[in-house]
Amino acid sequence: MFIGVRDDGSIVGVKNAKKLLEDIPNKIQTGLGIIADVNMHTKNGLDYIGIKVEPSSFPISYHGEYHYRSGATKQQLTGIALSEFIMRKTGFRWEDVTVDNLSADDLDEESFKIFRREAFKSGRMKDTELNVSNAELLSKLHLISNGKLKRSAVLLFYSDPQIIQNGSYVKIGKFGEGADLQYQDVMDTSLITIADRIIDLIYMKYLKAKITYEHDRRVETYPYAREAVREAIYNAIAHNCYMFGTPIQVRIEDQEMIISNRCILPDGWTSETLMEPHDSIPYNPDIANVFYRMGYIESWGRGIQKICDECIAIGADLPRYEVLGNGIRLHFNALQSALIDQTKDPKYQRDTLADTLADKIIALLTESPALTQEELAESVKVSVPSVKRAMKILSDSGRIVRVGGKRYGHWEVK
Repeated sequence: MFIGVRDDGSIVGVKNAKKLLEDIPNKIQTGLGIIADVNMHTKNGLDYIGIKVEPSSFPISYHGEYHYRSGATKQQLTGIALSEFIMRKTGFRWEDVTVDNLSADDLDEESFKIFRREAFKSGRMKDTELNVSNAELLSKLHLISNGKLKRSAVLLFYSDPQIIQNGSYVKIGKFGEGADLQYQDVMDTSLITIADRIIDLIYMKYLKAKITYEHDRRVETYPYAREAVREAIYNAIAHNCYMFGTPIQVRIEDQEMIISNRCILPDGWTSETLMEPHDSIPYNPDIANVFYRMGYIESWGRGIQKICDECIAIGADLPRYEVLGNGIRLHFNALQSALIDQTKDPKYQRDTLADTLADKIIALLTESPALTQEELAESVKVSVPSVKRAMKILSDSGRIVRVGGKRYGHWEVK
């Protein structure tokens, strides 16, 4: 396709060709989720643009929507119809499509370290299975087909998975009343790295524990069962329908936490089916297999039962599933006894400020372990001595540990 060329082949040129050379590839990737070869040509002093797109072995979406022409009508495909159409046309799932412009050498080494650590810790892979090259490991996990990476491999192990589909990230937001967004985080790295960091980020930055004392022992009680939230978020990441191009969202309010993702449920399943005993039918088998090997999810359809059990254990309400078209939301009600009363007591205010500073430091070190005390002080807008006192308390309590020397070391969050 040429821009600036008439049908008869004569060159008329285009204005701002250099700007178009940047804008067109971005718009194509944003709207269609594909990478096109866009080049500028010059003839007789006139610039024109050439766009080359290779045939795709997989249906292409437009802003996350799939359309199908039947006769003179255009229909949008959703749900089971979309899943069946894709399987009929291609013979494989969206995650199974191979990627041409990336190899195992381009993937994120930190993601491989996390996988090897967690898979060995879970006992679901042996050291001999893990002590191989990255390419061999991907092959063992069925993430390579005909010598090429599958999309699932890129989602799991590449530092910027949006290269294959926009919206392949997780968004967390703290809300007040209604649409009052107070602060947020966008986690747009590999799915494995997101899974490794997201729970600590939520509990250290977005939630406040109610502090009580039993026989001089400090007890922290959070309004949401940590293991239930962990299971729910891992399920959302593993079973999300990434081809829609919509991020997974975690909305946190004072009284409720809502975890949302896109999905295509098995035929006949409803929100009630999810709360009943059911078989494990993962929408992304390869991604689910990797998370299973890491010990992040189960393979027998017991995940929702585990979520319910954890809520019961702390005395919280059972969660509630809501299916809206191709979206699914999981609602957690806050444990009322864990909510902190807004008191005017000065001691409470001092403790709250200290806890808030500690939480901010933990959140920053979780994302950037090599930050110095001066950089931390600048980020949280407090004095360096305040940061030093807070870090000493965190270090003494074992919540952070220094690894390596002062100059080249880093902090490890426990």
